[in-house]
Amino acid sequence: MAAWAVRSFPLFVGKKHFFRQMIQMADPFQDSLNSTRQQTLDRKKMKRNRPILLGIVGDSAAGKTTITNGLIKILGDERVTEICTDDYHKYDRKERAIHKITALHPDCNYLDVMELHTERLHYGQPILKPVYDHHNGELVRPVYLAPKEFVIIEGLLGYSTPNMCNFYDVKVYLAPPEDLRMVWKIKRDTSKRGYNEDQVRKEMEAREPDSAAYIRPQMAHADIIVSFYPEPGVPLEQAGPNLNVRLVLRPTIPHPDLSYLVDNKDSREAGIRFELGRDHGKPVDILEIDGNVSPEHAADLEKRIWEHLPELTPLKSDQFGQFQDRGETRHSDPLAITQLLLTYHLLREYTGAEVPYATPVAALSRMQK
Repeated sequence: MAAWAVRSFPLFVGKKHFFRQMIQMADPFQDSLNSTRQQTLDRKKMKRNRPILLGIVGDSAAGKTTITNGLIKILGDERVTEICTDDYHKYDRKERAIHKITALHPDCNYLDVMELHTERLHYGQPILKPVYDHHNGELVRPVYLAPKEFVIIEGLLGYSTPNMCNFYDVKVYLAPPEDLRMVWKIKRDTSKRGYNEDQVRKEMEAREPDSAAYIRPQMAHADIIVSFYPEPGVPLEQAGPNLNVRLVLRPTIPHPDLSYLVDNKDSREAGIRFELGRDHGKPVDILEIDGNVSPEHAADLEKRIWEHLPELTPLKSDQFGQFQDRGETRHSDPLAITQLLLTYHLLREYTGAEVPYATPVAALSRMQK
């Protein structure tokens, strides 16, 4: 990994001034943290001493926002703080063209500020978050954010430094086949971001060296790898809601016992498989759900998972598992089941329990430079 250039955050005069402000603000932030902790401990459903942080990393148009939206619907938006790391871009769209740098390159992002903010969120403290507007490619007014019970941080470079990885409870990486991601990116960028298809293809070609150097290597830090893929021979444009999904569950965190999901012959014949596999030579659990799983079997599987989420009110199947296809909202059963399983991971360990804190390292490491 190339060395990262560290620049001061534009809202402050310089790096030293930034940390001086952070220290001066410590006492009022501590009061806020204490208040947040007490409110959390008083909740009937969930009693925790800090927020639970979920990271979702993947290349552009890998499905990060789609997964995140489903988790928010399941958990409830009043309980989730969502952050996109694109907001930490150092340059806007025009400046990137001038500097001939892609948004995927670490030097194009304030990774030092991302580290500090991830640490503060981990400790239940508020942040002043920058904002990047995807519609016009401009950096706009920052927003004040106080973390809720769950914090979902999704984007391109969320696992790009050891310090950032230190503060997540669950780390997910999205790894669709590159040709499928191309289709998704063309659909999204031509319908929502003002690009034409030729521009999207040229941009992906220009970005490939940075994808290979900085994005895909982050898969090594993930606890869960999610890959949606089509059946062989099915045109990518027509795969839509019938994509298969494969979840690789690495033993880097405790995973729920999912054997009950496929404890009968009917489940396996319906296209739901849970088995031991290998990931870079190491043993992992692998859950696969076929895109042609019947609505009845999918509903049965969702019901079994909901039974393990007693603090949540079950949603109807058409209320999550949704994705956008050129402005049209569509439903995918494998996507819905994936979103439920990720929710299960967020809740499995910490309901009614005190969550351990990671060692505070981000601010200290910056001050030592």
